Amino acid sequence: MEKPEVFPFILGENIDLVAINLEHVNLYAKWINDPRVRRYARNTIPITVEESKKWFEPREGIKEFVTFEIYHKKDKVPIGTCGYEHIDWINRHANTFMSIGEPKYWNKNLGTEASKLLIDYGFGELNFHKIYAGIFEPNIGSWSVAEKDGFVLEGIEKKTIYIDGEYVDARKYRYLKEDWLKSKE
Repeated sequence: MEKPEVFPFILGENIDLVAINLEHVNLYAKWINDPRVRRYARNTIPITVEESKKWFEPREGIKEFVTFEIYHKKDKVPIGTCGYEHIDWINRHANTFMSIGEPKYWNKNLGTEASKLLIDYGFGELNFHKIYAGIFEPNIGSWSVAEKDGFVLEGIEKKTIYIDGEYVDARKYRYLKEDWLKSKE
């Protein structure tokens, strides 16, 4: 089967952020259900391919989500998804999310690169005032990326989520546009 042509929306060095491709819905469902990937995403109920497809289909009305496929340039394969959810267009803020669905691409700084691309897009093109993220304490890789990319820890929500038989803390991060602008000077 011939691979579909990829049209990058945001260009990176090792990855590009491209529009969601519903031809890859089986892959998205695989990632959502993979025990290694879903552990910190808290996908606690199995998701079918059909349910996954509905999640990524365009919705009517004001867009509350902007979702990208993370596309590995050298290997020419999708490796995850990322974007913004709970977008508040009035107050100009949104929550960012990311999942590298292919474990062989973990710990290669690709999450850091995707995060930087999203931050620049959020502040530079979407004109967000604030980008925030919530990351569960055991997910050291994700909160390390957030801190490396300029997010500031606002607080810790104690024992808020159940993972691996215990309640764990959630780290709450923020990045303000004024701080992003200063980092560009």
